Amino acid sequence: AMFDILETDIVVFQETKIQRKDLRDDMVLVPGWDCFFSLPKHKKGYSGVVVYTRQSVCCPIRAEEGISGVLCPSNSSTSFSNLPEDQQIGGYPTLAQASDALESTSLATDFVTLDSEGRCVMLEFPAFVLIGVYSPANRDESRDDFRLGFLNLLDIRVRNLVSTGKRVILTGDLNISKEELDTANAESAMRKNSMTAAEYFSTPARRLFNHLLEDGKVYGERDHGRERPVLWDICRGFHPMRKGMFTCWEQKVNARPGNFGARIDYVLCSFPMKDWFSSSDIQEGLMGSDHCPVYATMKDMITIDNTEVNIKDVMNPPGMFHHGQRMQEYSVKHMLSLSGKLIPEFDRRQSIRDMFRRKPSLPLEPSLETRNRSETDSALEISSDAIPDLDATIPSPEANGVDYNAIVGALSSPGRLAANYEAPLASNKRQLLEKQSNRPLKRIKSVSIAPPASIQTKGQRSLKGFFKPKPAEAASSVNASITEAPSPEQSLLRAVSGTAMVQRALIASTGPMTAISPTELEKDTVSQSMLVCQSPAVHDPIESKESWLKLFSKPEAPRCEGHSEPCTSLVTRKSGINCGRSFWMCPRPLGPSGVKEKGTQWRCQTFVWCSDWNPRVE
Repeated sequence: AMFDILETDIVVFQETKIQRKDLRDDMVLVPGWDCFFSLPKHKKGYSGVVVYTRQSVCCPIRAEEGISGVLCPSNSSTSFSNLPEDQQIGGYPTLAQASDALESTSLATDFVTLDSEGRCVMLEFPAFVLIGVYSPANRDESRDDFRLGFLNLLDIRVRNLVSTGKRVILTGDLNISKEELDTANAESAMRKNSMTAAEYFSTPARRLFNHLLEDGKVYGERDHGRERPVLWDICRGFHPMRKGMFTCWEQKVNARPGNFGARIDYVLCSFPMKDWFSSSDIQEGLMGSDHCPVYATMKDMITIDNTEVNIKDVMNPPGMFHHGQRMQEYSVKHMLSLSGKLIPEFDRRQSIRDMFRRKPSLPLEPSLETRNRSETDSALEISSDAIPDLDATIPSPEANGVDYNAIVGALSSPGRLAANYEAPLASNKRQLLEKQSNRPLKRIKSVSIAPPASIQTKGQRSLKGFFKPKPAEAASSVNASITEAPSPEQSLLRAVSGTAMVQRALIASTGPMTAISPTELEKDTVSQSMLVCQSPAVHDPIESKESWLKLFSKPEAPRCEGHSEPCTSLVTRKSGINCGRSFWMCPRPLGPSGVKEKGTQWRCQTFVWCSDWNPRVE
């Protein structure tokens, strides 16, 4: 359903935050789609990239995981860079390139570390090489070396592919805003850090990224090996002066409604592909993440080497399409080793939808001859009428709550099927066996019968019973004795039982029993019953409910000064003496200015520490 909403043929997801053990059928066995995963090797719930391709439109001819080529395909100990040349995507960085580019970092040439976090998937089509990446974010200084090492290695691989004559599309979350137009807090960041525009754009990650792009701002001389740009920003090319075209917003401060964000997601392509695209834009209205999708639409007819071809002809293996018409059907032999459907847990499996589409062809047992089924017969056999219709036994896809595997297992063993459906005749057959053999029969385990719903059991059955008052049994007995007119025999019985009750009570309390007349006993019994009815132990449900609400409910929030709305509570994450402290602030989102405002519809300046707030004193 999500792919239908996106109306696309290639989908690249970043930051999946799953491991291999977290994969499910609805992630891998998607009908009509192939998938290629790059998952983190060690960290749990971290990074991750996956690319989905629609099998009816496109089919990659090669697939790799990682940037460096040092990782290995599934079920192989040979790295991608050491495969035969016809199985390589190419453009792998040399040791000399890696040493020159990464000499300033502590990672040096540790390619395995850079590719261990599941941050890149590469697919090659006859038309181009698709690179889906999730670049490390600028969180703290401890990750600066890793981030620069990843970006340097990505720059080398892209340039090497372009130098070999291959067209490249680089897409994904690069976690870099290219220029002032691509971020809402550029001015405030420069002012806060006392930086000039040249210094702001010369930060290592942003400078490296701008070297890669055609219209990137590079102050001073260009770096060695990066003398010329190689990629074109497709979305900015279609909207060169558009402001507020952001793709990511801070969720903690609810910055999306005010569009205070940054553009850090891109679709980039090499220069020969500029004329291949008809449109490109963002889908800021599509919710569900702190990012919004970015898309680029290709034309049906493109020009390659001065020849006009249909896009489907160069998005599939040779011979599969000709002039946009399918000549060969997609099959299992076209799957690549990196395909998610070839993961051992999902290989040669069907989705649940496919399981119900076709019914298994099961051999039917020949029907047994029918005989008289009366109790006076000396022999008894199972009739074919007792065996249910096999087609009716298999549930339809709409049937819910049916164990399909159990039914198929029952159908494959006729003996068990007959035993299940001939339970009413089992007693007759047992009588027959008792006459023919003297061996004792096996005892059948007795089936416990649940008590009727009307019979109440002791104990509290639900939390609701805690708030209900206990039933006054004595009061109901007295009311019944008053409303009903008992017969003389019943009155005598009650008098005797009442006398015995009082006698037991007197023996237990005073020892020797004194003589008491029946009339006095009746008066004493009724007076005791009335006494019990007048003072039962009852829990007030309203009072109990209020006590529990006071115990578990959240404290009353203060109201902000600018809008008189209940504030929201957050926790300080910034390191320092206040780290971990909770505070109240205005619930409204930040405005386009990115700062707290006064007298506007956006977030006001209200700030109160939770420890200083007392709801009783305003």
